[in-house]
Amino acid sequence: MIHATAIINPGAELDEGVSIGPYAIIGANVRIGKGTSVGAHTVIDGWTTIGENNRIFHMASIGAPPQDFKYKGETTTLEIGDNNVIREFTTIHLGTHTGTGKTVVGSNIMMMAYSHIAHDCRVGNNVVMANSATLAGHVTVENNVVFGGLCAVHQFTRIGEFVMVGGGTMIAQDILPYTIAVSEDKREASLRGLNLIGLKRNGFSDELIRDLKNAYKILAFSKLKLPDAIERIRNVVRPSPQRDHFIEFIESSKRGIVRP
Repeated sequence: MIHATAIINPGAELDEGVSIGPYAIIGANVRIGKGTSVGAHTVIDGWTTIGENNRIFHMASIGAPPQDFKYKGETTTLEIGDNNVIREFTTIHLGTHTGTGKTVVGSNIMMMAYSHIAHDCRVGNNVVMANSATLAGHVTVENNVVFGGLCAVHQFTRIGEFVMVGGGTMIAQDILPYTIAVSEDKREASLRGLNLIGLKRNGFSDELIRDLKNAYKILAFSKLKLPDAIERIRNVVRPSPQRDHFIEFIESSKRGIVRP
């Protein structure tokens, strides 16, 4: 399962069923779980741990030093989960000692060609990053997010769960859970309502979707100041984990939220 031209440092740990393609390079501190395949000319380096049954295509770069001037070779890590598809020319970097010290990528993720996850990012499960979607450092992406191609997310920004980001969108503030974010005429992102198709496909009931619509409408159209809009959502919208997460996401935002 290991091609004769692959270069694997003796310190690397490869579990059973791992396959390594031609001219791939695996560094000394790399751990790769069973059933994972690594394509030709891929480089995996740094203190990188990769889970099981991942498909890493040719020319990917995983575990390279962060693109951060403050990084001076400190021991920082990258953790990748299971069942991911990492396509050609993707890049995922180690964390930084000035950040959390690690980059974390979840499971069941599709990273299409040329997509990028920078240092200290935390990416949840069931995420799709279309071609050339880019996350700057310290970005948090919750579960079940879809990025269209050519998106760019500013550092320290958060993307809420079940968000759909339109192609070419420039994001500089937090995107509320359950919504659609788009850019028009090269401007920064704005919200375009709930991600109704995504919510229905993921089993959200009609009742829950109506409640989330009410919360969104209060935020978008009530003309209330943000604290007053949050209070009205608490008083008007029936309690649910999703409603509470919608409110908590707003209240915990440090960069501010993208508004409708």
